[in-house]
Amino acid sequence: MSSILDSRDQIKKLDKSNLLGSVEALADQIIDTLAQTQSLRVNEEFKIGIQNVVVSGMGGSVLASHIIKNLYKSELKLPFDVISHYDLPSYVSENTLVILASYSGTTEETLASAQQAIAKKAKVMVITGGGPLAELAVSNNWPMYKIDPRYNPSNQPRLAIGYAVVGQLILLAKAGILPDQNSELIGLTSRLKEMCNELAPERENNIAKNYTFSIYDKHIILVGAEHLIGAAHVFNNQLNENAKVLTSEWHLPEFNHHYMEALSFPKLAKDSTIFFFFNSALYHERVQKRVLLTKNLVEQKGYETQMFLATSKTKLEQVFEVIQLGEFVAAYLPILYGIDPSAIPNVDWFKSEMGK
Repeated sequence: MSSILDSRDQIKKLDKSNLLGSVEALADQIIDTLAQTQSLRVNEEFKIGIQNVVVSGMGGSVLASHIIKNLYKSELKLPFDVISHYDLPSYVSENTLVILASYSGTTEETLASAQQAIAKKAKVMVITGGGPLAELAVSNNWPMYKIDPRYNPSNQPRLAIGYAVVGQLILLAKAGILPDQNSELIGLTSRLKEMCNELAPERENNIAKNYTFSIYDKHIILVGAEHLIGAAHVFNNQLNENAKVLTSEWHLPEFNHHYMEALSFPKLAKDSTIFFFFNSALYHERVQKRVLLTKNLVEQKGYETQMFLATSKTKLEQVFEVIQLGEFVAAYLPILYGIDPSAIPNVDWFKSEMGK
């Protein structure tokens, strides 16, 4: 049976900012970021003495940091913290690398963090699309990746995830915090383009549409682990902002130590809640067992479940596999609700009120 999701023309009537175009450009964003950052240079003196890393950003601008923190847990030899607030931690010093991330360059919390970083004489790097943050970077001679988002037609920060992840990886590599990932990033783009064909509106029976129908009008509880925690968080963020849908987010094994006892009440929740699990053969073997047992228990308690098994060969490839799938689902779901996926009226209203 055909649906509105099978018609690109019907989707466009609601998707006025071409958010779907941003979803389908994920691979191009990766390639474009690698090209845009070729000339970025960081002097050797800048790298000396870094003892910890703090990323300051909000919402879609800091999604990449959650991905990196969980994906490279074994490779990161220094403490790596993600701050979504006005204030930097008190331990920030001249030996801290502070990465300021704001797609718009106008985020008030991030700009406040910038002033604190200056006061603390921290080493600072910037990833932004412009605005006051870019001006600060130029005036202070901070290393900066200034995004030219030519492959993000919706111009939504949450849909610039390719620019954000690769941009931050490149900044960290330039600072000597992580090894260069460029060759693997280039290699995974062909698979992302294949996924775009498999999940496109023209493909009537595809997994993204199936997941979309299954989570329609449900409270969605996302459950991931290890390297996929950040990718699940991206999915969660995009479901919130695109589809205006209520979600929760949990991680294994922590889920198993208390949240399982919350499955009995309220009884009405069983009719309106779905659990969405992310699994991977690259998880610790005990965590793989936990995923299956947890899913089984949730079903025994009367809840509907779905599970996506990431099958790419490396952890980085699996992260982008989950991101690409999640972007399609989070772009399709608002279409079923009959709303424009790009509009964020509540966020816009709140920012306006805060500005008064």
